[in-house]
Amino acid sequence: MHRLLISAAHKSSGKTTLSLGLAAALRRRGLAVQPYKKGPDYIDPLWLSLAAGRRCRNLDFFLSPHEEIRAQFATHGFDADVCLVEGNKGLYDGLDLQGSNSNAALARLLDLPVVLVLDARGMTRGIAPLILGYQAFDRDLRIAGVILNRLGGRRHEAKLRAVIEHYTDVPVLGAVHEDAHLGLVERHLGLMPANEAAAAGSLVDGIADRVADQVDLDRLLAISRTEMRLSPPAPVPARPADGTRIAIAQDAAFGFYYADDLDALAAQGVELVPFDTLRDAALPACDGLFIGGGFPECFLAGLEANAPLRAAIRQAIEGGLPAYAECGGLMYLSRSIAWRGERREMAGVIPGDVAMHDRPVGRGYVILQPTAEHPWREPGTEVPTLHAHEFHYSAISGLPAGTRYAYAMRRGHGIDGERDGIVHRNLLASYTHLRATAGCDWPEKFVRFVRRKKAERASAAV
Repeated sequence: MHRLLISAAHKSSGKTTLSLGLAAALRRRGLAVQPYKKGPDYIDPLWLSLAAGRRCRNLDFFLSPHEEIRAQFATHGFDADVCLVEGNKGLYDGLDLQGSNSNAALARLLDLPVVLVLDARGMTRGIAPLILGYQAFDRDLRIAGVILNRLGGRRHEAKLRAVIEHYTDVPVLGAVHEDAHLGLVERHLGLMPANEAAAAGSLVDGIADRVADQVDLDRLLAISRTEMRLSPPAPVPARPADGTRIAIAQDAAFGFYYADDLDALAAQGVELVPFDTLRDAALPACDGLFIGGGFPECFLAGLEANAPLRAAIRQAIEGGLPAYAECGGLMYLSRSIAWRGERREMAGVIPGDVAMHDRPVGRGYVILQPTAEHPWREPGTEVPTLHAHEFHYSAISGLPAGTRYAYAMRRGHGIDGERDGIVHRNLLASYTHLRATAGCDWPEKFVRFVRRKKAERASAAV
């Protein structure tokens, strides 16, 4: 087995491009590559999943205790040849002074050698103290190699290799030259998601070609080899299917779903029925509805043009269909979305209007206190605070004074800095993204709510 963490000195060093290029190049060799992404992220995992041919899994200190992270790593990587973890931000960056949730902390927790991606533009001799400083900062961490990125040419590469060899004991695993073909399209929330890019597969293939040519894959495998095997925990028996169906929006506009969340929903014995908000004229037959995050603002004309589906969704929710929407889903269910001088009509379920802003409105981790208005809350039960995250450039306005909210914000912005989770009939719509972890069993609670409402409708029909 091989396992490693791809990190960097700072964000925007090219580690995502190199990570997916490595995953695809190693997969071409016939190796089973299990990708992971540290922290909250939907977009990088979409690309990594495409490159590796296996669904990427997120590892997050804020949402999971150490034991759960170890279990997640083992559960999804025990049958892989290579476990490749892409970090976020810089190697030592984190939320606190001790770096308890940093990439370095994850490497120590999972005993991973670190491959450091260094954006070497404009650097020559200064690369040595940078590497030496990263080594000295945490002697318990193993920086097993560096990949030099965005080099100016062969002369630049030769200088850097000579400096690193003379002053350090860290091997250079690769030297990737500046190349426009290695770029991924970026937009306001980061990279364009792979589910939108029509030529995503070809783009990954091209990146894999260039990475394989400029990175020593044999040496990478040698430094990441381990004799330790991963032992997955005993599987939790899934609930038998009972015919409950949850429609889920999965298309170019809505693609932000954690693989673990979808697994947790399926484990509840429900059938997830995908539909396309841009192309399908009707909502599939279902007992519940889930619209996750995405980029509805980039598909305003198409979403507005599909008036039959918008009307069907509005009618279903007004008729009592249990529904859950996160961020982009909330935006779609509003009256309208305005962006770049354009305003388009949306589903009109939530009596408010959404406007996009130039800077993030809510960004980062959140802590929620569920209120008595939460539709999934079991009567008479104590509900602990929930750890989750948000990342939105939009805000909603015009909500009526009597709007009900499922959450009080203990940290984060949500709807207005104090509340999140708009409740309308059997709909819960929030800017917050939940994740199925030890402290948040939202799939079980949502499915239980869906089944309860389904049973109520059946009783009323008798």
